[in-house]
This record gives sequence, structure tokens and C-alpha cells, in this order.
Amino acid sequence: MKPTDLYKFLQVDEYSATPKYLQLSNAIISAIENNHLKKDDVLPSINELSYVLEISRDTTERGYKYLKKLGVIVSVPGRGYYVGNANFKKKIKVFLLFNKLSVHKKMIYDAFVAALGPDAAVDFYIYNNDFTIFKKLILNRRTDYSHFVIAPHFLEGGENAYEIINQLPKEKLILIDKKVNGVEGSYGAVYENFEKDIYNALTELNEQLSKYNTLKLLFPKKSYFPKEIVHGFIRFCQQYAFNHVIVSDIKLEPISAGEVYINLMEDDLVTLIEKIISLDLVLGKDVGLISYNETPLKKLLLNGITTISTDFKLMGNLTAEMIKTNNQEHHAVPFYVTLRPSL
Repeated sequence: MKPTDLYKFLQVDEYSATPKYLQLSNAIISAIENNHLKKDDVLPSINELSYVLEISRDTTERGYKYLKKLGVIVSVPGRGYYVGNANFKKKIKVFLLFNKLSVHKKMIYDAFVAALGPDAAVDFYIYNNDFTIFKKLILNRRTDYSHFVIAPHFLEGGENAYEIINQLPKEKLILIDKKVNGVEGSYGAVYENFEKDIYNALTELNEQLSKYNTLKLLFPKKSYFPKEIVHGFIRFCQQYAFNHVIVSDIKLEPISAGEVYINLMEDDLVTLIEKIISLDLVLGKDVGLISYNETPLKKLLLNGITTISTDFKLMGNLTAEMIKTNNQEHHAVPFYVTLRPSL
């Protein structure tokens, strides 16, 4: 095959969060799998490929180095790059779709990719909690994926997300972080049980909470967090006779001694801490603070912020294991309380 013929089989997707060098590497492997490239076929030079695909020379060189490491291509000084192994196949090709980038999503991604290993290809997309983008990415997907891993969280408009998800082959589908009502068939899921998790976490902290008179859940009106969190919070407060308030905007909320705040959004945490400090209230004595989702910074911030959090690393590992074993079970990921001086 002439180098110029190869370009119609190569794609570098600007909308994909997968590094471009990996997109390039996966595209070349796909061309080999589909017999568009055969052993000893010549590949374009680094400069030519960079120019045609409009990517940097460093990106192309990194992609070629990655393929050489895998044993897919070889280089001959003065002659260029050739296909060295046409029998190489990546049996696992994953369409990975996350709602956003965050510290927690990165933990899932890193664990997932590491557990799959280098022989798997992962195309990573982010739809920024936007249902329109979510729909477009799924409907325009390639058809040669072995698995679809979807994290379904939306700010608005996701009521009919199940209709879009149902268009995916269920034997290839894994829902991650959250299950969706209406999804039919036998599919895999690695998820949080949001209502049960917050209820059990607050029950575990009941002794510490009892020294305060009011519990306030910071739940913005426009939030991708599931409403089940509110349901679990209210159920706990009613069962244990706590005064409780759902706060939609922490910037407008007065803060008083005797209150506990449960925050979901990282931006709200910053605002809340600033207000507490400005009022000279003592965290863990005058007011309490519980933050959703564990991060390394919360161990150090103000002598330690109490957190309630799922195990994000385990979520990534479990999802990868389900793909490797073709498992279609549903796994609720454990939820943990980390008690620190903020309560």
C-alpha cells in the first residue's frame, strides 16, 4: 500500500479526550486488523503524517514509538517505518464516555486504563453534563467497539437518556457510577446507590451529628448529582428527628452556630469555608462540615474535612475486570465515611 492510501483509514478526533498519539496508534492497528495494512507495508514519514493529519511532529513520533514498543511496526534507518507484525490485534476496544473531567473521574479513568492494560484501545469522550452532546456522541459512534462504558449524569434534559442508551448493544454496555431507569436487556453496571449511601453514611455519623441542631444539604438547582441523594438525606433527618434544610445557593445562605453543612460541589466547599472563617466560627465545634467525595486535599484542609465517598479506584478496576471477563453483573461500589475534625 502506498503511504497516501493509508490516510483514508486514519482519524484523529478533535472531540476525543484520548491523547492524539494513542488515537493515531489505534487507527493504525485498526487498519491492520481490517487488512488495509499488511506486513512490510510502508508507513508515512513522521513529517508527512504530521502535516496531513494536522498534528504535531512530537505526537506522531510518540505514536510510532508506542507502536514500536508493542511490536506492531519496525523502523529501518534511512528507509522509514514498516508494519512488522500484522497478526497483532487489540481485542478490547472501548468507547468511554464521561460526563465531566474532575479529580474523581481521573481516579476512575486511571484505574480503568491501568487495569485493562496496554493491549486495550480506549476512545475517551466527555460531554460536559450536556444531554445534546451525549446523544450526538452515542449516535455518531463507530461500530467496531467491543464495549461501551457510559457515565450518565446531566444538568438537564436527560429524562429520556434511556432511549439513547437502549440503542447500544446491551452485551457490550456497562453503565458506570449511575444506573438509568428504562435501560433494557442484560448489561453490566458498576454504580453508586446514592440514596442508600448517604443514608447509611449519616447514620454512621449520628453520634457526631447529634451535637448540632440543624443539617443543611447544599444541592444546587442545576446539578448533575442525582435527586436520590436528597431523598436519602431527608429520610435520615426524619428518622432521627433532625431539623433539615436543602440549600440551593450557599452564597445567599446565612450560617449560624449549631449547623452541619453537607456539600457536593467543590466550588461550594470553597465558598462555605470562606464564610465560616469570616464569621470566626470554629469548624468542628460551632459548625460541622461533611464533604462529598474524598480527595487528598481534604485530608489537610483546616486540619481535615470529614468526607463521605465511594471508592473511585475500585469503580475503575471493577469496570475493567467486567470487560476482561465479559461479565454483565451489577455491582454497587462500597461507600466510606472518613471522620475528621470538621465534624
